[in-house]
Amino acid sequence: MTAPDAAGSPPTRRAGRRRDQAIALGWLIAVWNLLWGEISWGNLLGGALVGVAVLLFFPLPSVSFGGRLRPRALLVLLATFVAELVDASVHVAAIAVRPGYRPRGAIIGVRLRVGSDLNLALTAELLSLVPGTLILEIDRDAGVLYVHILDVRRPEDLSDSRDRVLAVEARVVRAIGSDAEVRLLATDPVDRRSP
Repeated sequence: MTAPDAAGSPPTRRAGRRRDQAIALGWLIAVWNLLWGEISWGNLLGGALVGVAVLLFFPLPSVSFGGRLRPRALLVLLATFVAELVDASVHVAAIAVRPGYRPRGAIIGVRLRVGSDLNLALTAELLSLVPGTLILEIDRDAGVLYVHILDVRRPEDLSDSRDRVLAVEARVVRAIGSDAEVRLLATDPVDRRSP
């Protein structure tokens, strides 16, 4: 076990944080050059200065990754996402061209079983990319996603939408979660305790 430094974090965590900041700085420099439309020494230096300022004055909280990548589950996640994307696109397009039809929307709150920041962010992002669903708010402390659902016709549509959100979470956790997070998938979201 490594001894923590004066700030209380192990040296490996500090090295990982520095690596992440260096990667973020590289991306910020690249975006800066893309915005200017050309790569020059001035733009590289300007991008570096702006990137350092952004990382210094607007630090992001660190997102720890304690899971492991499971290629088969990741493939299932991607294939299912593409299938849902196509299906939802066809459904929303059919609503758009149906004359005189006014779809009813609803907002549901879904408590996720795994309350990690990474799980919340990835699940919310995958849901938002699918037409007909939109994340309105995330309650990070409670692990709840508030989702707007398009075209709700009957009460069963609400429970189906809730099950669909939990299915997306399950695929995300099975693809990149830790073994402990995968075990949490068997629990009822109402019984989930904060980690």
